[in-house]
Formats: sequence, structure tokens, C-alpha cells
Amino acid sequence: MRISGASSVVGNVKLPGDKSISHRAALIGALANGETVIGNFADSDDCHSTLRCLEALGIGVQRNGGVVMIAGKGKFGFRRPQAPLDCGNSGTTMRLLAGVLAGQPFQTELTGDASLGRRPMERVAEPLRQMGAAIETSEGHAPIRISGHKPLKAIEYEAPVASAQLKSCVLLAGLYAEGRTIVSETTETRDHTERMLAAFGADLREFDAEGATGIAVSGGSELNGQNIQIPADPSGAAFFAVAAACLPGSRITFQKVGTNPSRVAFLDLLSELGVKADHSSPGVSAGEPFADIHISNSKNVLSLPSILVIDGERIAGLIDELPIIAVLGTKVAPGIEVRDASELRVKESDRIAGMVENLRKMGADIEEFPDGFRVKHSRLFGARVDSFGDHRIAMACSVAALFAEGETKIGGAECASVSFPNFYRELESVTVR
Repeated sequence: MRISGASSVVGNVKLPGDKSISHRAALIGALANGETVIGNFADSDDCHSTLRCLEALGIGVQRNGGVVMIAGKGKFGFRRPQAPLDCGNSGTTMRLLAGVLAGQPFQTELTGDASLGRRPMERVAEPLRQMGAAIETSEGHAPIRISGHKPLKAIEYEAPVASAQLKSCVLLAGLYAEGRTIVSETTETRDHTERMLAAFGADLREFDAEGATGIAVSGGSELNGQNIQIPADPSGAAFFAVAAACLPGSRITFQKVGTNPSRVAFLDLLSELGVKADHSSPGVSAGEPFADIHISNSKNVLSLPSILVIDGERIAGLIDELPIIAVLGTKVAPGIEVRDASELRVKESDRIAGMVENLRKMGADIEEFPDGFRVKHSRLFGARVDSFGDHRIAMACSVAALFAEGETKIGGAECASVSFPNFYRELESVTVR
């Protein structure tokens, strides 16, 4: 993809349905009794991987444009698949399905592409073993071989890493356990699974104990099909929001974008920098809040008294936005430093190394740390950069290209379809040169 510098971005951006919520709606719909109808389902490669896996497990799936209908068969309605389940590039598919399959009375294998095969999977295997399932990984990675157990044993589990996928895996396995399964975390992560389970009728309880927050799910929970409208994806909005924040005269609107408090920390970050973000037309679907969001900016330079440090508990709420925050740092005086983000190294790619390499090629003053980076206000120039097969790196570098002098060439840009198939069409539609 070849992208030249821009003067501003103006217009309405049509975002895809939220990927995280779409995964969960389809999977929990399959566990429910009766039909679930999901509107604005994410048209992304990752979410299609979840649907294909459900079909291989004997679940009826119908697609009609942006609407997906799931013929739920209850918690034990799955059949043994005829071949390994291919999760593609989707860590969410693999980790959440592992929790469900741990409670099934048959053997399964979860596999995926080369990128997914490099991501850590012992983090979900370990608690599932505690619950009684037999789990084998390949030196800590996919493929994962699961010999389920009925019923599983309820456990109290404190998550060792801040991971919504890990928490969700254990909660879904808890639907198959005798008694209450409790998951606690010292750093709060996304709560989409809890909200979705509650919307489908699961018996959930929240608690706070000794500095940790937690959620308990009853193995006796029965789920019932629902009609759901998926909000637009706030992680996809972040790329356009940063473009609007950094290019003076920009005005961008997103309609019915998810405003779950665990997903909009990037709006708080932009507010710190003096960028205006207005909300209108709020609503709620399946426990998930949404609203129209309007971003505008008239400043030539975003400035702070000292370098902005993002670290600690704040990282969990910004984990998907950190690649575009690296780009934002080039437009903020004096700059942005990110620490405590070593989890970025085990995403679809090593996002720390990838963003540092690409931004250096474009002329940025950026320093790499084991757990993050420091990027200073920099003048960018067009260069040849690489997506490393990572959708968020591809999209972040596309926004950097808007800030650069000359043309930027992004190798492997097509991987943006993993989460945002129409990203480049939408970017072109709002770009003013």
C-alpha cells in the first residue's frame, strides 16, 4: 500500500463491528438454548475463524450481510470435529474455545497459522488442567490438544497476567464445573465476556477481595438465545482518532461505537492532550454501551510540560492501541514513553520491535526497551516499512504515513483485514491532501 502525507481527515468513518464482542456473541450463542441473532457482526478474518470452528463443531451458522444467526444447541450440543479446528490468526478464538472444549466429552485439537503458533498458550492450559481437563501444548504453543472432562472441577484462580482472553477461558470452562468458578485479577481487563454471559442469563457474581477484583460463574448456569446488536469497534476508531488529533482542521465522526469503560482509555489519553471528543446518542445492547463520537482538533502541535509516561495498570486498557500511540508520540511535544508493556512482544508480532523499526525508518527519534519504548516529537519522512503480518502495525504505519513528507510504502498491508477489512477504503474516503 502506498500512502502520501495529508493535511487533514474529515468525514464519517464506518467502523466494523467490535471484534472482541462478536467473537463472544457467536461462541456464547452456540452454548445457549435456541437461536441467537447478531447484528453488525464483525466482518473480519478473525471472527470468521470463530464461525468456521463452530460449524465444524456441529453448530448451524447462517450469514446474511452483517447479520449472523447461530443455532444454539446448549452447553453439550457440540459434536466431535472431524479434523483439527483451524483458528487462523485468532488468539481469541483459540483461547476461548479451549475453555469450552475442556468441558466436552471428546478430544479436540486447536491449530492456527504460523503467527498464532508463536503465541503463548500455557497460560490457558494451566488453569484448565487444574479443573480436570487433559491439555497438551507444543512447547507452550499451538497446536493445543484437549481431552475434555465432564464435569470439570470448580477452582478459585488468580490470573498471573492481565489478559481478558485468559479470564474468559476460565469463566467459560466454569460453565461446565460443579459449583462456582472464581477468577480474580489485580489489574482489571476487558469485561466483554462477563457482560455477554449475563445478557444470556448466566449466574454471575462480582466481588472485591484483598486488592483484587473478581467474577464468579455458576456451573449450573443455563443460557438462552438473544438478539444482539454489536457496537462499532473502538480499537478501529483509535487509528482515525489519532489522525484527527494530529492533523489540524480535522473533524471525524464514528456512529454507534462501543464505549465500554475498559475500551475507551485512548479517548482519555487524547483528552489529556487537549483533543476534543464529544459523545451523543448513547445506547446499550447486551450490556455493552455505545454512542456516536465526534473528534476535532485545531492545534498544530500537541504539547505537554514533560514527556507523557504510560505504564502500570493503565497498559491493560490501552494494549491494542499502543502501536498507534507510538505514532501519536511523534506528534506530541516532548513525546510519549510506554513501559510495563512486554505483552506486546507476544501478540500477532513483536509489536515493540516492529513499531520501533518502522518509525526509525521514517525518521522518528525512538528508543526501544524490553517492556516498551520512548518516542519523541519527530519529523517523519516517507519510507518503505513492513507490517510484519500484523494488522495493528499495518494500520498504525498507515496513519504515520499521513504525517510524513513524501510517500510511504507498507509491505503486507493486506493483513489489516484481520480486524478491519475496509480500513484503506475508509482512510482514503476521509483523507484531505
